[in-house]
Amino acid sequence: MQNTHSYVLGLTLPFVLAATIASAAPPTRIAEDRYIAARDAAIANISAIYDAGDRADAARKAEEAASADLLGQMRVILAEPDRDGFGPAKLNIDTFSKGDEGFGTLDGLRFDAKLGMNGEMAGQNGADGQYVEPKSHIIVTTQALFERWLRAHKDWWGKNSKNVPQQIAAALKHESFYTQAISSGAAVVNFNSLPIEKPPTASFAHAMLAGRTQSELPEAADHVFVAAIANGKVYIAYGLIDPPVQAPDCLAIRRDYLGKADQADDDLRTGKIARKAYNKLGDLRQKGEDAYKRCFTQNAPNRPFFAEATRQAEKLLSAALDTR
Repeated sequence: MQNTHSYVLGLTLPFVLAATIASAAPPTRIAEDRYIAARDAAIANISAIYDAGDRADAARKAEEAASADLLGQMRVILAEPDRDGFGPAKLNIDTFSKGDEGFGTLDGLRFDAKLGMNGEMAGQNGADGQYVEPKSHIIVTTQALFERWLRAHKDWWGKNSKNVPQQIAAALKHESFYTQAISSGAAVVNFNSLPIEKPPTASFAHAMLAGRTQSELPEAADHVFVAAIANGKVYIAYGLIDPPVQAPDCLAIRRDYLGKADQADDDLRTGKIARKAYNKLGDLRQKGEDAYKRCFTQNAPNRPFFAEATRQAEKLLSAALDTR
C-alpha cells in the first residue's frame, strides 16, 4: 500500500506544482495574457470576415465589439487616470484587419488632446470647415506588453529593412518605432534629440525633434516625441509644436542636389551623357535627402525655437506621467 501511495503521489505532485505556479503568476501578467489572446482572436476573426468579401457591416460590428472588450481589459491592466486637457482613454488599436494601413500599432491606452493647434475643439470641423486634429496624444502601456510588441515587430518591414530595435530604450529613440506604433499614415523623421530633464519618477526618458512625411523629408520639424519608463509602464507622448524648427541653409543643400538630378535627367534624355556616366552619378535625389537630414541634425540645436521645442516636450512628458 505504501508503494501504491507513493506511486500515486508521484503522478499527482507535478500537476499540483504546476497549478501552484500558475496561481502564483502576477495578476497583471494573467490579465495581459488574456488581453493578448482576445486581441489575436479578434484579429483572426475580423481579418477572415474582410477576406470573405462584401461583409463590411459585419466586420464593423465585430471591430466595435472587440474594441470595447479590449479597452475594458486594458483599463483594468493599466489603471490610468484621465489627463487634464485630454479626452477619455481609447484603445490604441484602430484596425484589426491585417490588410489595413495602420495595422499592428502598440497595445495600450491613448489619450487625445481635446483641442487642436488653433485652439478649436478637436474631433470636429473647425470654423474653416476643416477637420480639427488633436494637438497631442499620450499612449500608455506596460513594459511587458511593450516587450511583446517589440518581439512581434522584429522583422515587421522585412529582414533587409531597418526594423525597430529590440531593446526598449533603443526602440524609444528610433524613428521606426514611432512610425509603426502610432496609426497616422505618415512616417516619423527624427531630426535630433532634445535635452529634456528626466523626471524623478522615471528610470528612462528621451525626447526627439521630428517631422512627419508620406514622401520626401519635411521642410520643418514641427513635432516632438517623448517617452519615459516609470513604475513598470512605458509612457509615450507626441504632438505638434509651435513654432516649428527650420533650417533654410539645409534646404538649400537639398535644392542643389535636386537641381543636379534634374540636369542629369535632361542630359541623359538629350544624349549629352551616356547611361553609364548617368549611373555613376548615383541617386542624386536620395543623396540630397540624406545631406539635408545630416545638415538639419547637426544644426538643429543652434536653430531658433529649439529651446522652445524642448520646453514643449517637457510639458508634454509631464502630462503623460500625470505629474500634477
